[in-house]
Amino acid sequence: SLPAKLINGGIAGLIGVTCVFPIDLAKTRLQNQQNGQRMYTSLSDCLIKTIRSEGYFGMYRGAAVNLTLVTPEKAIKLAANDFFRHHLSKDGKKLTLLREMLAGCGAGTCQVIVTTPMEMLKIQLQDAGRIAAQKKLMAAQAQISSPAAAAAEPAVERRPTATQITRELLRSKGIAGLYKGLGATLLRDVPFSIVYFPLFANLNKLGQKDPNVKAPFYVSFLSGCVAGSTAAVAVNPCDVIKTRLQSLQRGVNEDTYSGILDCTKKIWQREGPTAFFKGAYCRALVIAPLFGIAQVVYFVGIAEFLLELLPKHRA
Repeated sequence: SLPAKLINGGIAGLIGVTCVFPIDLAKTRLQNQQNGQRMYTSLSDCLIKTIRSEGYFGMYRGAAVNLTLVTPEKAIKLAANDFFRHHLSKDGKKLTLLREMLAGCGAGTCQVIVTTPMEMLKIQLQDAGRIAAQKKLMAAQAQISSPAAAAAEPAVERRPTATQITRELLRSKGIAGLYKGLGATLLRDVPFSIVYFPLFANLNKLGQKDPNVKAPFYVSFLSGCVAGSTAAVAVNPCDVIKTRLQSLQRGVNEDTYSGILDCTKKIWQREGPTAFFKGAYCRALVIAPLFGIAQVVYFVGIAEFLLELLPKHRA
């Protein structure tokens, strides 16, 4: 039933986000840093420096926003895909690849209602630590080059909360402020769903011994991991553009962008084509377990999943 699927989708999202959020934070920071202003060299370097400067819980900055909104986001995405697949196969025939892709396209379009504001707020909170660390480094370098500056009292900068950012955006730009980067989000999420859902469905079918019996939970998990990481890497250039466009604050001497084309052009000219794959392996590491867990809980069902893990209780 739809309510059960929504609950399963929500639980799946909560479990997945909790497990992989630190990697997602590293992905955002790696994607946002520009040439000449690099604070981190890799995923591990980013996490180590984050823990040193912001503590363990610094890796979970922005997690509250994600945990709050991931339930409706995942529920809408998974339920919408089911809805479109059902209506595209009313004749009882097996869905063609084109129809599977259309169902995925519909699911990706529906999810941006929740995804865009969630990503907007999450990115500001995740990247605040990188910008603060960069300013601190610049101030330290300035003090070395100019001893007179060493006597100056450093300004203590308070990092904004999700509530403060939301209020400011609503006050200055209205509801449209929360949907900054909507086009780029669509550009990422629609192709992602077009690739992900058909690939998952076909991989999952390979593990079904009987078409009328669900695949084992480990098959759904592995199918979700493979399909998720493949789709994530495929659309990573769109994710880099979306992350840059949705960042309200910039580091010292970092570019600003007026839109998708301007962002694409500047990244290509100033950072080279490889910049579009910044954080790709982080994104794959985030999406693989996130969607693996999501599909197990959603596709198999939380009750069935627990029974699979505890077979002795089946009797």
